Amino acid sequence: MASKVLMEALSPTMEEGRLVEWKKKEGDPVRIGDVIAEVETDKAVMELVARAEGVLLKQLVPAGATVAVAKLVGIVGQPGEDISALTGGAPAQASASKPVPAVAPAPLPSSPAAPLTTAPPPTAPGGRTKASPLAKKVARERGLDLGAIAGSGPEGRIVLRDLDKATPATAAASAAPVAGSFNDVPLTQIRKTIAKRLALSIGPIPTFYLTTEVDMDRTWEAREALNSAGQRGSEAGTKISFNDIVMKATAAALKAHPACNAWWQDDRIRYWNDVHLSVAVAVEDGLITPVVRNADRKSLREISAEVKELAGRAKERRLKPEEYTGGTFSVSNLGMFDIDQFTAIINPPEAGILAVGSIVEQAVVKQGAVVPGRRLRLTMSCDHRVIDGATGAAFLRTLKGMLENPLAIVY
Repeated sequence: MASKVLMEALSPTMEEGRLVEWKKKEGDPVRIGDVIAEVETDKAVMELVARAEGVLLKQLVPAGATVAVAKLVGIVGQPGEDISALTGGAPAQASASKPVPAVAPAPLPSSPAAPLTTAPPPTAPGGRTKASPLAKKVARERGLDLGAIAGSGPEGRIVLRDLDKATPATAAASAAPVAGSFNDVPLTQIRKTIAKRLALSIGPIPTFYLTTEVDMDRTWEAREALNSAGQRGSEAGTKISFNDIVMKATAAALKAHPACNAWWQDDRIRYWNDVHLSVAVAVEDGLITPVVRNADRKSLREISAEVKELAGRAKERRLKPEEYTGGTFSVSNLGMFDIDQFTAIINPPEAGILAVGSIVEQAVVKQGAVVPGRRLRLTMSCDHRVIDGATGAAFLRTLKGMLENPLAIVY
């Protein structure tokens, strides 16, 4: 008996997914647990697995389409089985019938070639242009508009050889507005989620900001000593970053100030006993916050190794949902981009986030004399429903003290 392949909720906040690639072709055998397709969720690229055995009888949405959770994307059953009752005559359930290629428009030729004058290719139900999967892939890479190319395959289907006949004008046709030039790039799932969550944060949350300046001279020396010792020991090749030290100090400070290690829950405030520290990681099309669990109980080197490992997989879009959810407080660092100071947006339901700037060498006054010193600015964004001004200030004072006297946190 044929079974539906549905778009599953592959992350806790997923409402829709983009089918990145079919891993099984129509007619391929399928066993329970086999990967049928790869799906881009709001956080990562996940695997959609088979829940029934048989063969993949039908792909109902093309690669690149965005589909709502619980909608039909394919059919698995026995060869030759009638599936009309399952499809109901509806060819697809996608919210985007044809993905827009996210590529730059091709440059106009010095001597414009005549555009194709053949009839446009036929369209499938739902308005999609009929083309082979390979032709669609190559067209995206070349920036060609399939709607302007005539197909020579069965029933006018566009195949690879048709793309070789396309002129440069075909690529430029859809990207030639009356004035200027631009590209419309569809939102990725992660960018959609960022937009929704920021709207939930910056508007409804009454936020205030606290900034402090930290003397980083001792931390600078401590980091150099740690990395020098590490190169001679069993951990050669691994280096402690300033962000690792800030993460360790933040976890320790949160343990001392549990009022800042909290969630707003509408009808209550949840104060966490353990510190699960989220760290902001920039990925190709957005931002994700993998979580270092129980950071208050981990050594500096453990935190350093875990952050590097999580950040690497975050950039590959291979994090599991449990690895980027459940944080109790966040740290966002833009110091590596030469940003002295900034304010970060709270990631609800967390009640606070720490924005870390760059370490700046400047003239400072010590014991009545002007001397060179290294300074770091930290800005804490606080949800005033959970954290009062004095509460946030006490947390920052503790954090500042730990960073200015780092011996207690470097191990």
